[in-house]
Amino acid sequence: MGGKLSDIVDAAKPAIVMVIVNLVFGGVNIFYKLALNDGINPRILVAYRFIFATAFMFPLAFILERKRSPRLTWMIALQGFLCGLFGGSLAQNLNLKSLALTSATFSAAMANLIPAVTFIFAISLGLEKVAIGTWAGRAKAGGTILSIGGAMVLTFYKGPNINIWSTSMHLLKHQDQDQGHPTSHDVLVGSLLALAGCFSFVIWLMIQAKMGEKYPLQYTSTALMCATATVQAIVYAMCSERSLSAWKLGWNVRLLTVAYTGFLASGFMMTLVTWCLRKRGPLYVSVFNPLMLVFVAIFASFSLDEKLHLGSIIGGLLIATGLYFMLWAKGVEMKDMAMVSRSKTSEETETITVSTGLG
Repeated sequence: MGGKLSDIVDAAKPAIVMVIVNLVFGGVNIFYKLALNDGINPRILVAYRFIFATAFMFPLAFILERKRSPRLTWMIALQGFLCGLFGGSLAQNLNLKSLALTSATFSAAMANLIPAVTFIFAISLGLEKVAIGTWAGRAKAGGTILSIGGAMVLTFYKGPNINIWSTSMHLLKHQDQDQGHPTSHDVLVGSLLALAGCFSFVIWLMIQAKMGEKYPLQYTSTALMCATATVQAIVYAMCSERSLSAWKLGWNVRLLTVAYTGFLASGFMMTLVTWCLRKRGPLYVSVFNPLMLVFVAIFASFSLDEKLHLGSIIGGLLIATGLYFMLWAKGVEMKDMAMVSRSKTSEETETITVSTGLG
């Protein structure tokens, strides 16, 4: 009984981790919106995020992995640089600009294109296999489509307001009315920027998965990614804003935002994502992305005066159903792989026994 319970817990760990990761990432969108509303330069915000993340990750990597760190080759260094670019500085600058032009919920909704893009990339690169003839393959494809469909319902169908709670904590209420509602041009540009950010994030997933095969240390690889992203983000920010006064944080929402996004999101959470990538692959990681939209919709209705609608509830249920199908499919695949592995081991043992008897 104890052994079965332990196996269930071990199998559930990646799913639990990814739910927590997307809960924290949902908070990132809220803090980003608050910091932008406070007037911080988005490029400086990204730079500070990775400065804080690097300061957090390097000591952690040194303490936990200094005795078993493999040799850092030029190829690993290049992959670390590309991870810092596509998963760090470029992706975050694109997402922040999109967020500034639209809303926290809209920006999170656009991120739900990530599973579809990852699905195509992973199959093209041979990182994932989909046997449509099997129930697991159908569930994997159907679950991905269902999650994306739920995200689209949440985005494009509002329906009546759902007044589950009442709160006066509208942290953006001092904002001018003209700034509160994005124009159609802002939505179009924001959508294109968010789409570019999705592609950037997916490219990072692919590179990180490949990097993990040769350099299986999640703390050190995350620290390397954060360090390269820091250099890139600082250079980019300095090109547009050289005034030292613009870099001042103070004891306000700006400091809270860079601390939250740096220490918790880019530091600890990205380490968990890297771990989960090695356990389950890029498609598994990306399919949890729609959960972030659910969390952002709830957080934003509390703090940013963004209304929760019937479409949000329906979309959330579709997303949860799609996730269940994906997790079930992945679980079946893992069991099949384990059975094949045990079968091969048994055959090799029998071969060795027969050979020994003949000898």
